[in-house]
Amino acid sequence: MISTSWTSVALLLFASSSLAAFNPSGNNNVVAYWGQNSYGATHPDDTANFQQNLSAYCSDTSVDVFPLAFLDVFFDIDGLPSVNFANICNDVDDSLFPGSDLPDCQFMASDIQACQAAGKIVTLSMGGATGAATFSSDSQAEAFADLIWDLFLGGTSDTRPFGDAVLDGLDLDIEGGGSTGFAAFVTQIRSHTDGASKPYYITAAPQCPFPDAFLGPVINAVGFDAVYVQFYNNFCELSNFGVSGDFDFSTWDNWAKTTSPNRNVKVYLGAPASPTAAGSGYVDPATLATIIKSTQSQFSSFGGVMLWDISQAVANDHYEQSAKSALLGESRVATSAPAASSASAKSQSSVAPSVAPSAASSAASSVEVSTVSASSASVKAVTSAISSSIQVQPSTGVSNATKVISPSASVLAPKPSSTSNATTDAQAHNTTDSSKVRRSRFFKF
Repeated sequence: MISTSWTSVALLLFASSSLAAFNPSGNNNVVAYWGQNSYGATHPDDTANFQQNLSAYCSDTSVDVFPLAFLDVFFDIDGLPSVNFANICNDVDDSLFPGSDLPDCQFMASDIQACQAAGKIVTLSMGGATGAATFSSDSQAEAFADLIWDLFLGGTSDTRPFGDAVLDGLDLDIEGGGSTGFAAFVTQIRSHTDGASKPYYITAAPQCPFPDAFLGPVINAVGFDAVYVQFYNNFCELSNFGVSGDFDFSTWDNWAKTTSPNRNVKVYLGAPASPTAAGSGYVDPATLATIIKSTQSQFSSFGGVMLWDISQAVANDHYEQSAKSALLGESRVATSAPAASSASAKSQSSVAPSVAPSAASSAASSVEVSTVSASSASVKAVTSAISSSIQVQPSTGVSNATKVISPSASVLAPKPSSTSNATTDAQAHNTTDSSKVRRSRFFKF
């Protein structure tokens, strides 16, 4: 007689293998940044819709890639970097590796592995709007690449923030400090990933004005798998689609085909996931669908849509599902919004944001589910079971389900607009903690 446990394992393996996997050469992918609790900072009283643990989004079949935002400091105490994931894991509320400011986020390992088991790609985004992300030389960048490989990718170290979880690649969101060393960094990372037992992806997130002030020289020098172009907070934003000379996807398509060292690089349409996710550039789902249809049909470099961020998207009537439906040329049907699960995230009840932007937006009382997700209930059940089967306890011994954020938890403020549109984002903040300088109180975009 076959035991129940082995039967369950077999079913899980069969089900997980049948889940759709990310297709890097496709043109219908959705990338959604996770990590900065963007919605929480713009809606500090709506704690029910604050960012959840990554695993809470694994069953969302409309999202293919989750970049974790951010590794915001390259060289901190003892030469190690630091990461900040707002209300989930940061260097104030969580334990640190000895002699460093690097948070021990090993409780996130099971979340990462659950999403990967569901066919999703999970990468680490480096930099951010005010991140301390600079190199002084190529040699420093190469040494840092070796360190990142050991801490987050396929190497080994005693100070791996995500424990035995191996990320699927890196994303460069460099918005200050210059371009020195980044081409050397990417080249050194590639020296590790070439011939590896699994594929690794390297992406960049330039702003839409071409060429990007900081990433322009880098993406011209070394090959990237994709660029997530930020079509917002600038004259070339989505809201200017159809305005001659402004919206410029064609410029990026031409770069991909004539200048990029990787002529197969994919260009993504970067969009704010709600009106409060960026200073300007947001478009409603119907308009986004029109833009997607136009760019997807015209440009062979088109890879899909990038959203900032998942917390904003879910609260905005599941904007990510609207994007996926448009990419697949399908419609959506209405259903009720799933209740937030307290077991899937740290308790948010004691979170007191340090910033309270004046902008307000009520969360929708109902959501729509893409027809793409016709079997989402079964997928969710499978993913939940997978997540449970690979649960990794936090190194502190405290269950992530019951961990409570202190009032000083980092609910990060919105990113200031780019210099070409510096006065449009009335919600931009850069604040400091009274007890400790916080280097990443910002939204990415």
